[in-house]
Amino acid sequence: MTSQSIVSRLSRLQQSNQLALRRHLSANRYALDLEAQALPRFVRESPTAMRYLQLLGPLDWAAFPERDLDTHWPIPPVPYAPFVAACLVKLDQQLCYMSHLRRFLVAHPALTWVLGFPLVPAIRQHYGFDIDASLPTQRHLVRMLHKIPNDSLQALLDETVRLIHVELSTITDDFGQCVSMDTKHILAWVKENNPKAYVKGRYDKTQQPAGDPDCKLGCKRKRNQRISSQPSPPTPTSNPVPANNIAFGEYHWGYASGIVATKVRGWGEFVLAELTLPFNEPDVAYFFPLIAAAERRLGFRPKYGAFDAAYDAFYVYEHFHRGPDWTAAFAAVPLAQRAYKRTFDQDGLPLCAAGLPMPLKSTFMFRSSRFPHQKGCYVCPLFFPEETGQACPISHKRWHKGGCVTKVATSIGARLRYQIDRDSDTYKQIYNQRTATERLNAQATALGIERPHLRNGKAITNLNTLIYVLINLRALLRIRHKRAGQNRPDAD
Repeated sequence: MTSQSIVSRLSRLQQSNQLALRRHLSANRYALDLEAQALPRFVRESPTAMRYLQLLGPLDWAAFPERDLDTHWPIPPVPYAPFVAACLVKLDQQLCYMSHLRRFLVAHPALTWVLGFPLVPAIRQHYGFDIDASLPTQRHLVRMLHKIPNDSLQALLDETVRLIHVELSTITDDFGQCVSMDTKHILAWVKENNPKAYVKGRYDKTQQPAGDPDCKLGCKRKRNQRISSQPSPPTPTSNPVPANNIAFGEYHWGYASGIVATKVRGWGEFVLAELTLPFNEPDVAYFFPLIAAAERRLGFRPKYGAFDAAYDAFYVYEHFHRGPDWTAAFAAVPLAQRAYKRTFDQDGLPLCAAGLPMPLKSTFMFRSSRFPHQKGCYVCPLFFPEETGQACPISHKRWHKGGCVTKVATSIGARLRYQIDRDSDTYKQIYNQRTATERLNAQATALGIERPHLRNGKAITNLNTLIYVLINLRALLRIRHKRAGQNRPDAD
């Protein structure tokens, strides 16, 4: 074969190089089978290439926010789209390092062609291109994971939610009507998290680990509700761990990934939104950003929410409240034991210990909270707005100091927080869907989200987004195989 024919052949390959991932295949479930005949023979004969064409093909890669490739650099820049697709392959194959990914792609030239990497002509090579020269170096792959904007990866998550919604829209109307939220701890790759390494000031938050400049010190609680009456366990003799860390929490340097999930009975659980923050951020810091992203992707506000006790805050109940009948839409959240049990009358006024409705005397802005809000000062009805001359029915200890005074948020969520019937069947049915996040986080843990071998926050954030994109793609593939009556795909 002459060099001219090799170049001509490679030119034809380059022209069709974007066929696999940049053609929108989601319009027809069987489009992939129809387009397979147009693929090169060495691609059709590669099971690995065809498998990932089926897994990644449904995404609209033509709409992927690509970087500017029209530059005057001596070495042309590597497009982001094939790199992102390769990272999804890395996660699916559970390859630990970028060097492992590069070796895997070198061993599968057909997959490299499918992913869309720019090809380097090579006359002596069997496929007409040099597979090793066509791939970025291991160092450059690591650099790209750090540099790629997370918004580009969030766009892929947008697309997965849209595709799943389209697939299930003809089956059920429950998609996204009930959502749950939870966080997953991520350990930074630093010696401070190694219990066998001697580190002075291991849990001093002012001493930033040298191995990761972005991680923060935080506590992973074993339960959200601490029982104050329970005595602290003694320090064990065989494994001397501080007793205060055994019962109530574990301290780590790292990050946390929060997700919003929805469950469709009989079809699985799906990720609607994800966000990665340093480990020192509380769970409630994820609520508004995540719920806003989930509603944007769904196109509507979910009717129900299922959360654990860490989200027992008035604004969570207020967000899901609809109209005068609060049972039409609500947030199923257990009452935290730190909360003081309150009761209200029909007009929403808090009741004092004697059962009397306390009138609102004044309002003020409470700015010490993470989310500043208005609070009301409610006082004893026997003194305000006028003194009645009556004595307190229970002779409260504050009676001689002007009676009871309580300060409560004026939001309707502050009242709904205590009035929700947590023993009802509806509440229990909604709250049981909270486990959807746990099952998704179990999948993420299997993909390596808990211990990433990365040393900066941007790369870890991008990796987490790709993990949940892959989880949704696997779920989409299961849905399509189930609807087609086929066996469960190997991509699971």
